This record gives sequence, C-alpha cells and structure tokens, in this order.
Amino acid sequence: MYKISEFAEMTGLSKETLRYYEDVKLLEPAYINPKNKYRYYDDGSFFLAVLLVKLRNLGFSIQEMKSIMNDESFGNLEQLMIQKRTKIENQIAELRLQIEEIDEFLASGKEEK
Repeated sequence: MYKISEFAEMTGLSKETLRYYEDVKLLEPAYINPKNKYRYYDDGSFFLAVLLVKLRNLGFSIQEMKSIMNDESFGNLEQLMIQKRTKIENQIAELRLQIEEIDEFLASGKEEK
C-alpha cells in the first residue's frame, strides 16, 4: 500500500488531482484509514492511474475517462480510442480550412494595396 504522497510521485499525478479523481469517482483509494483519513493506494490503483494519465494526455475528458473506467473489462477502450482519433482528425481538417481562410484573407488584403 502506498500513501497518497508516494502514489502521487509514482504516477505523476498531484495529490490534488488524486483527491479530485476520488471526488468524481474516477480513481478511489484502495483503503482510507478511518482514524486519520489517510488515503492508501495499491498496485491495482497504479495500473488505473497510469491509464488515466495516458487518457488525459490523449485529450480525453473526465466524462470520457469515467466511461472507460466504468467498463471494468475495458472492452470498449479500442472503440473509444478510434472515435477519439477520428474526432482529432476532423478537428485538424477544420483547423486546416481555417488556416486556408486566413491565408486567403491576408492575400486579398495585399491585392488591394
């Protein structure tokens, strides 16, 4: 078992983030000491925390992360990753169109001079 400070250092998540993840039922401690309220995490918690860090780095929202964590089999993880990839590709395409519009606008301004 790891105290929250040890676990935070191991996972790269801050203590505040771990407390927040507990509040939103995303990652709960394996044990909370009823006397002093210290939170303890185990090796299973470590696996889940590493997954959460990865999902956050990939741009998943808290709600999307909760959906993944609620499916304990992680059966839909691949499908959610594919959906996220498609969403990012669409955003990139939209941003490219915006860049083209900016370039056209700037070019039209130079033609008027």
